[in-house]
Amino acid sequence: MEYRQLGRSGLRVSALSLGTMTFGGLGDFSSVGATGVAEARRILDRCVEAGVNLVDTADIYSNGVSEEIVGEIVKGRRHELLIATKCRFPSEPGANGAGSSRHHIVRSVEASLSRLGTDYIDLFQLHGWDGQTPLEETMAALDALVKAGKVRYVGCSNYSAWHIMKALAVSERLGLERFASQQIYWSLIGRDAEVELVPAALDQGLGILVWSPLAGGLLTGKYRRGSKPSEGRHLTDWDEPPIYDEGKVYDVIDAVVQVAEARGVPPAQVALAWLLSRPGVTSVIVGARDETQVKGTLGAAGLELSAEELDRLGEVSASPLPYPLWHQAKTVRDRLSAADRVLLG
Repeated sequence: MEYRQLGRSGLRVSALSLGTMTFGGLGDFSSVGATGVAEARRILDRCVEAGVNLVDTADIYSNGVSEEIVGEIVKGRRHELLIATKCRFPSEPGANGAGSSRHHIVRSVEASLSRLGTDYIDLFQLHGWDGQTPLEETMAALDALVKAGKVRYVGCSNYSAWHIMKALAVSERLGLERFASQQIYWSLIGRDAEVELVPAALDQGLGILVWSPLAGGLLTGKYRRGSKPSEGRHLTDWDEPPIYDEGKVYDVIDAVVQVAEARGVPPAQVALAWLLSRPGVTSVIVGARDETQVKGTLGAAGLELSAEELDRLGEVSASPLPYPLWHQAKTVRDRLSAADRVLLG
């Protein structure tokens, strides 16, 4: 397993990490999975054996049950693992039961610590943007939690690039803890993050954690043109990530499957290996309903795709550049970094 620096921090994170949205199976998350403690422990065992050191969860996953399961399965090896969790969305009733206010952040951290059975959170992330709470309040609350030792690093998820830049500016101006990372959706089927989020992370030294790298199972190979599996997230009411161009989706799937067959590996490993080759990626978060699923993805950490394979996958998955990137691609290439040129194609 390769370990990568989390942005500008000194924290080293495994290139693959374990996502736990499948743990619990309550409420809206029943469409994703209903993994209980015993199976979750087996999944974590396989991940630890492969060198995974980061477990990612959130307070809203199955109404907190995911955090409870994580707390149970890390007992006895807490010091070996990094735990990341999140807050922002409704986690308790009342007018202040959501958002990024000091009130909600502090209450959320205390509740997460209790469910996780630990006295510190390695990476605490804002799960989404809150347009009503001043960033000065939000960043000061996060800074206080770091100073109190309850949180060690902070990050954001699902922010726009300008949200990130504004938050970083507030941190710099007030001398507060800055984001170490951002967690974003990025896959061969959804490359929107390459427009602004990835360049912002590269420029500002943020680590990138990738959620839904297999596009909700679409890139596992079980969804094929003209046929669908008997079960899967995209056969339910779950609508993340969205699909805009079904024809293109299957063009990408076909290419991934062909590369995988030539390599003799599962398609999921090819899709994950492509992401691990992208500039700025710290860790790709993989989830699983059971031990068998996670075994099929962990091999991606040792899979290195050839330049030809990367080009093939990049070409079939590329989307037209939005303005001003199409203009920049033509006129400012001599002023771009090597990483920027990769992203612009």
